[in-house]
Amino acid sequence: MLISVIFGIFMIILDSTVVNVAFQTLRRKFGGTLADSQWVLSIYVLALGITTPMSGFLGDRFGTKRIYLFGLSLFVVGSLLCGFASSLLMLVIARAIQGIGGGLAQPLGPAMLYRAWPLNQIGTALGYFGIVLTVAPALGPILGGVLVDANIWRVIFFLNVPIGIVGVFLGSRFLRNDKAPVKPKLDPAGLVLAVVGFGSVLYAASIAESNGWTAGPTLIFFAIGVVSLVAFAIVELFIVKEPLLNLRLFKIPVFLIATLIGYVATVGLFGAEFLMPLYLQAMRGRTAIDTGLILLGVALASGITTQVAGRLYDRIGPRPLVIVGFVLLVINTWQLAQIQALTSIQWIIFLLVIRGLGVGLVLQTTFTTALSAMPRSQLTRGSSLQNSTRFVVQAVAVAALAFFLPGWLAKWLGRTAVPEPRQAPMPMGGH
Repeated sequence: MLISVIFGIFMIILDSTVVNVAFQTLRRKFGGTLADSQWVLSIYVLALGITTPMSGFLGDRFGTKRIYLFGLSLFVVGSLLCGFASSLLMLVIARAIQGIGGGLAQPLGPAMLYRAWPLNQIGTALGYFGIVLTVAPALGPILGGVLVDANIWRVIFFLNVPIGIVGVFLGSRFLRNDKAPVKPKLDPAGLVLAVVGFGSVLYAASIAESNGWTAGPTLIFFAIGVVSLVAFAIVELFIVKEPLLNLRLFKIPVFLIATLIGYVATVGLFGAEFLMPLYLQAMRGRTAIDTGLILLGVALASGITTQVAGRLYDRIGPRPLVIVGFVLLVINTWQLAQIQALTSIQWIIFLLVIRGLGVGLVLQTTFTTALSAMPRSQLTRGSSLQNSTRFVVQAVAVAALAFFLPGWLAKWLGRTAVPEPRQAPMPMGGH
């Protein structure tokens, strides 16, 4: 069952970063403008962010296994269409299909694992699952760079097809089709507000890097998103009897605290994975492949530590793991803030490995703790809630870094002209 879920989720998360490296190649291939080509990246994130809040409801109504396999199958179809795309419009549509499938499947994986595993081993199970969540986004740029350099960019998408087929086959055999005792009713008002709210905020974050945070379109979409999400919260909390997302889960102290800590760890991980490539390429002249290999230290360290943390979680609980992990992150963040233009690459790799250790202790531990704090009947809704909100936090944080970075670099270098940063990595979603 664990292998079944890992196959599917690995593919979905990998695709959130592997395409970033191929962005300029895709733009040249299809002859699109920067604004039009940006949709290849943005539409995937938008589709993920919009459908993730719906996955819990659909899983409770039609069965988690059924919706998970449907989402996985949809992702495979979208990948196949991406590989055969003959125009930019076709590629954008196919990427939207990928995002819809990934948004439906991703939150249901850990919920199914939690329901099936013995409670005294759940940390171990989700620890193995966490390896995928940390390693897959780091492997994406390396794999994408190799395939782009070999001029076989379509393989980026075709690789998903056999992996996805294996995932669907294993899932159809080994996953359990849990359903809610009573079929939930559709919350149309919540659905519309969630789509508009999450979609607008994510879109605003995706254009903030190029347009600026004070640009008209950015402010308009942020305003629409914030107003819609506030209205969504009011509807879900005070009006509908069966909400699309159960926001009352935030009234559970352990769930709230674990989720907030998870936000901080997520920003710490993806902030480093965004800033370090810019430093290594713009300041140190490293190639994309070199940068990916240097950053692999974060992924490998966090992947190993996540599995170890899962086992320790079952024995000693989450608190010692989170405390040690955050101490490492605080010290490591201060150390990374001291690097200079001539800091040795070996020292940087060491610092990134330490960061991976800290993230590995905190990220999956808080996710497991949050799931353990809620009623088992609310697992799919809770997982959808966590994934949806983390999408927004991660997208806004990375967009903010992308906007302020040129000014920081200019001040650091003592000049106003600095190299343009490459495309900011899009949120991987899920975790």
